[in-house]
Amino acid sequence: MNAQPLLMLDIDGLELTAEDKELLQHPGTGGLIFFSRNYSSREQITALAKSIRAVRPEILIAVDQEGGRVQRFRDGFVRIPPMRMLGETYEQDQQVGLQHAQLLGSLMAAELVSCGIDISFAPVLDLDFGQSSVIGDRSFHADPFRATQLAGAFIDGMAAAGMAATGKHFPGHGFVQADSHLELPIDTREFSEIESQDIVPFKALAAKLAGIMPAHVVYEKVAAEPAGFSPFWLQKILRQQLGFSGVIFSDDLAMEGAASVGNYAQRTEAALSAGCDMVLVCNDRAGAIETLQCLESQPKREVVSATTMLAKNTSINSSMLADATAIAQAMMETV
Repeated sequence: MNAQPLLMLDIDGLELTAEDKELLQHPGTGGLIFFSRNYSSREQITALAKSIRAVRPEILIAVDQEGGRVQRFRDGFVRIPPMRMLGETYEQDQQVGLQHAQLLGSLMAAELVSCGIDISFAPVLDLDFGQSSVIGDRSFHADPFRATQLAGAFIDGMAAAGMAATGKHFPGHGFVQADSHLELPIDTREFSEIESQDIVPFKALAAKLAGIMPAHVVYEKVAAEPAGFSPFWLQKILRQQLGFSGVIFSDDLAMEGAASVGNYAQRTEAALSAGCDMVLVCNDRAGAIETLQCLESQPKREVVSATTMLAKNTSINSSMLADATAIAQAMMETV
């Protein structure tokens, strides 16, 4: 088989099965993402990560550990508050808000890196327009400048802990009400409006981001395809206009927002042709297998290697983590 490692898939349980190991050994597998079902304790997830690397040493291991309602590992980990709370702190005192954002970014990343996990798909750069059913308090702020400042501080904290950052969901998921996990959202705004608001954090932070994940949203006055399948959004705007040179991850191809593109082979081909460097297929083993079969027949592509995002050594000390933990606990007490 001559497949490039362009798929990030998932597993069902707390340990690897024989089928899991077989799929990890497939040359088309380049990453693995954890969910809550894969976690019982810090010791268990650390052992699981080690067992995965024993099968595929160079694999990229990921999780969604943003904080708030999107935190896959909870018991044994510090509960990170939703990012909106950092925006509220910023409104009261900008310096304190930015300091807290950096410390919480470090805390989130350091805990994961210590367990052998390379990246959390964070931070969310979507703006809080007050109407999205899926973004909401995951957003730092409604204002593009304030969201950029806070996300930048959070990214700096992640970097200090040895973790690369992935901004999502380009060019912005916060305006549409629909949840792309369940349906295909349609954004009716003109490009100029999106550019002056949603794209601002992505443009300002492009040089700090090692990864970007596009939205399964159609911006109907700009392009016919959802952004993650759109050469206009990924190549003309993200690569050329914004100058982004890192990894482009598709959002989960199993989501309803991707279903309009076709079967998994068609979704994979469309995402890679549009400019994605790695595609995610989660919670659908048959879909992941179909994607791997598709990759076996794909021509070799020039892609940004996701291994550039493997976790680095941390420079965070125990005192900083203690401060960050105290801040997180104090904020969560007010939720």
